[in-house]
Amino acid sequence: MMESVDYIVDVTPDNFQQIFAEESMQRLIVVDFWADWCEPCKTLMPLLEKLANEYQGQFLLAKVDCEEQQAIAAQFGVRNLPTVALVKEGRPVDGFAGAQPESAIREMLEKYLPKPWEEDIIKGQAMIADGQAAEAIGLLKSAYDASGQSVDIAKILADAYLECKRLKEAKVLIDAIPMVEQDAAYQALVAKCDLIEKAAETPEIQALVEKITQEPENLDYQYQLALQYYQSGRVEDALDGLIAILTKSIGYADGAVRASMVEILSTLGKGDPLAVKYQQRLFTLMY
Repeated sequence: MMESVDYIVDVTPDNFQQIFAEESMQRLIVVDFWADWCEPCKTLMPLLEKLANEYQGQFLLAKVDCEEQQAIAAQFGVRNLPTVALVKEGRPVDGFAGAQPESAIREMLEKYLPKPWEEDIIKGQAMIADGQAAEAIGLLKSAYDASGQSVDIAKILADAYLECKRLKEAKVLIDAIPMVEQDAAYQALVAKCDLIEKAAETPEIQALVEKITQEPENLDYQYQLALQYYQSGRVEDALDGLIAILTKSIGYADGAVRASMVEILSTLGKGDPLAVKYQQRLFTLMY
């Protein structure tokens, strides 16, 4: 296989098999059929070379000199120059004849190149599998937003939230999944969500909720409830409770409430939207 640093190559009978049967299984091949006598070719080729270097190996630019490699040009049925063919997994998938503006070429390439967030999804799934769901959330949330809120990514992100027992955020994603996308993965998320939700309603939480109903101004009960929420995996409920206490008394319990909130925020993954949200709210209260 070619080194990933190779973005541009001249096609010959010696490397034809390697490029079209092997390399095209790994990445998109952009085949530029040209000849020295073709004036439009001299305009198009530098543009394709510029894009090949800009995309840094996401596709391979394979140049075919039709005067020297007539058999290869004939194999592709080339009749006019310049001609560009896009080859993926051993077969042509698109192309054009004649010079094209850069914007049109970019638009065509984007249909076949990996999306910027796809690598983040792969990394995020690997992190979940390795028990690093909290660290994966920020990465997956960025991919989810960048993809225009893809349903497939929503399911992966919801799973990461559930691994961290962050029910509120998981349920928002799960509830937004349309019926046509409610497949086996969706059903598994719903079942997992239900189990975590039932387990989160501990006797300690129920008792504290009852006490707060009777004494709604008792900040000590509210603090105990927030800690119970955190221990049960209800992170956002815990942070909501702590913020409510700090709004009333920023130094309550000799600073223990604020310290608890800082500690919880530090356990969330880098770039986690929940951490950012509550860090901002805490900062506003303090300053």
